[in-house]
Amino acid sequence: MNISILLPLLGILLGGVFLASQAPINAALARSLGDPILAACISFGIGFVVLAAISVVRGSWPSGSGMAAAPWWSWLGGFLGAFYVAVVIWGVPQLGVVSTVAALILGQVVAALVLDAVGAFGLPVQAITWQRLVAAGMILGGLVLSRAG
Repeated sequence: MNISILLPLLGILLGGVFLASQAPINAALARSLGDPILAACISFGIGFVVLAAISVVRGSWPSGSGMAAAPWWSWLGGFLGAFYVAVVIWGVPQLGVVSTVAALILGQVVAALVLDAVGAFGLPVQAITWQRLVAAGMILGGLVLSRAG
């Protein structure tokens, strides 16, 4: 495997570790505060401050024209992220981290199949193949097994 593939894979794997860790950390914050939405708000606030500081240091703060040129739907990412963080904070205490992450991954893979198939948001079209369907089915099986017993 060449380095141009290995580095992004390692970065994404680390992101997965962080997502799995973020869930119980944010759930603990919600328990302490007594409110999962407030915990999500604080999590996003801290993330915003960190990312804004990095953007300023890098000199990559956007211009008004650059922001105006973005498609309307590109601004929905923050809303989608806020929903994700809030629902994971709410779900982890009921389902546990493994089942929560398995359900999250299943949702991502099913959505990814559809987004690829229709070329959503300017993506190149990639067919839904039997191999991809089997992969999604295996994730569903993992979710079912994580809830058994």
